[in-house]
Amino acid sequence: MRVLVAMSGGVDSSVAAAVVRDEGHDVTGVTLKLWGGDSDSGCCSVSDVDDARRVAQQLGIDHVVFNFGDDFTEHVVGPYVAAHAEGRTPNPCIECNRHLKFDRLARRAEALGFDAVATGHHARVVAGPAGSARLARGADAAKDQSYVLYVLGARELARVQFPVGSMTKAEVRARADRLGLRTAAKPDSQDVCFITSVEGRGRFLAPRIPLRPGRVVDTAGAEVGRVDAVELVTIGQRRGLGLAGAAAPRYAVDVDVSAATVVVGSAAELLVQGTTLERMVWADEPFDGEVRAQCSAHGKPARARIEPTPDGAGAVVRWATPRARVAPGQSVVAYVDDIVVGGGIVVRDEPEPG
Repeated sequence: MRVLVAMSGGVDSSVAAAVVRDEGHDVTGVTLKLWGGDSDSGCCSVSDVDDARRVAQQLGIDHVVFNFGDDFTEHVVGPYVAAHAEGRTPNPCIECNRHLKFDRLARRAEALGFDAVATGHHARVVAGPAGSARLARGADAAKDQSYVLYVLGARELARVQFPVGSMTKAEVRARADRLGLRTAAKPDSQDVCFITSVEGRGRFLAPRIPLRPGRVVDTAGAEVGRVDAVELVTIGQRRGLGLAGAAAPRYAVDVDVSAATVVVGSAAELLVQGTTLERMVWADEPFDGEVRAQCSAHGKPARARIEPTPDGAGAVVRWATPRARVAPGQSVVAYVDDIVVGGGIVVRDEPEPG
């Protein structure tokens, strides 16, 4: 089998390439050049391309670089900026997986005659009830990446391999060390490759959209503080809201960019009983039933019931116990046991009746 292995320059993808090679496949490594600006997250930098190339040399496999910069700007960076302008909190890693790593790359691989694409993600592909490919959690719960891969359906999963998905991170590093790979001790990359730790979101967004100062009001409408940019406030945020000392913590419970207003409330006012999702991706048919729903990459799953809309394009997650609301633009992913049944993007939450 001819396998194209996406090599980011990190230890996981390095070992993934080694595993596929050792299984006897015809392996080529590929590094995606996605972002042309500054990056200090351990992803998309010139040094990462060099690390990937050198690991490929160590493994005795070919290595190529694909420049998908225009696609990355169109499908990841542009929507990221637009979401903040609307007061939403996007997850660019999910959109990169949706549009670049498992669409654009997969189509290029197929055109070049490869039978499969492999990556270093900590996730597994398992057989579903009808025999179709389904996405499952990786063996290492602390490193599981199935949340950011929920956008993969059976069609994509049928041509995808996750060679390190059944390994713990410690096992991955140990194997890299035994092979003498230069990435064996390399730190994990951080979340957003195009936001540097020095500039942060504010300095990245400021040249691209207007960042407007705004009022902070309580749920009764009384002004209690000010923020430098309403576009940078996230639902659930506690710090950086310009609040004077209070007897109890207060959190951002709503962001209205058009009115340049942030509403804050108590922990109880942050709770919701339901979350509405759009752009649903189902593993199979729309699922209606009890699930464990996860609201962030490493968040703790919570008991809930998911109810799809009649057309399956959306869903409502009804929490078994009221929970802190999820910022619009973020994703909620539903699991039965360790298997993903579907996920979507948050539109709004329903407050818990007082």
